[in-house]
Amino acid sequence: MTSTFSAEPRLSILDLAPIAPGGTVAQAFENSVALARAAEKYGYERVWYAEHHNMARIASSATSLLIGHIAGQTSTIRLGAGGIMLPNHAPLTIAEQFGTLASLYPGRIDLGLGRAPGSDQVTMRAMRRDPMSAESFPQDVLELQGYLGEESRVAGVRATPGAGTYVPLYILGSSMFGARLAAAYGLPYAFASHFSPGLLHQAVAAYRAEFRPSAQLAEPYVIAGVNVVAAASTESARQQFETTRRTIVRGLITRSTGPADYSDEEIDEFLTTPNGRQLASMLTYAAVGTPDEVAAYLTAFAEEARADELILAHQSTLIEDRVESVRLTAGAVLGARV
Repeated sequence: MTSTFSAEPRLSILDLAPIAPGGTVAQAFENSVALARAAEKYGYERVWYAEHHNMARIASSATSLLIGHIAGQTSTIRLGAGGIMLPNHAPLTIAEQFGTLASLYPGRIDLGLGRAPGSDQVTMRAMRRDPMSAESFPQDVLELQGYLGEESRVAGVRATPGAGTYVPLYILGSSMFGARLAAAYGLPYAFASHFSPGLLHQAVAAYRAEFRPSAQLAEPYVIAGVNVVAAASTESARQQFETTRRTIVRGLITRSTGPADYSDEEIDEFLTTPNGRQLASMLTYAAVGTPDEVAAYLTAFAEEARADELILAHQSTLIEDRVESVRLTAGAVLGARV
């Protein structure tokens, strides 16, 4: 089956509520509100927030709370998790959380599901996560789906709020497992190609070939992640991207301890090492440049990835630059009046 990507593709945004160097969590949340309002203004489909834990640069760990906060300060745009790491939670708890959101903001809430921990092994233990919990992910997805529908799979247990809300589910992943599970369950599939690009083409091909229609979805639907920096000049966009890449690498090196005192030169030198090149490859798919350059890249990427929708990680350190990237990309790709 061919991609449904057109000259006016669907665009969405992935926001990790990044904490800027020297910034605060409260500022990160204010920035997320500004980004979502810009996305709403310029015609983006949805904004998703990802569950990560024990990462000094990322403030989206309490994902459902952040979604509710953003929903209360926007009007129409869809908001959701991209994603909730389901093995960290009881399916009933997630059904109640997202049932609450769907009841407060009907028709606006999505629920993307992943099976990774969103953290390291030490943090997994701190969260009391069972190391084997990922093995029950397929069954947990079905249990959650039942709670959000009208027929619970657990006798005598009903999600309140949750039952009858039919919050749409999406399977997230970067491997063949998620692709085949999404196909088997007839759910949309979102591939994390913005940071784990390796199996993008194989996973999408398997998903499309093996897809079985469901009550939620009649035909396969693919969302692919891609990094974006759109600016008035190519040079400015590249500078922003390099600054953000160095910040990301610092965070990955130090994990939960916060930014270390590595100079730009030291980070650039590290990026020439085998480990550094491996980290740099996480950002393989990146549209960086003027609006026309970004639009051309995204069009080609969507065709190559056979994606129906692109979810963009706007990779600039300053919120002003991220909002501007959102605006310029919408103007070039969606034809939005900017």
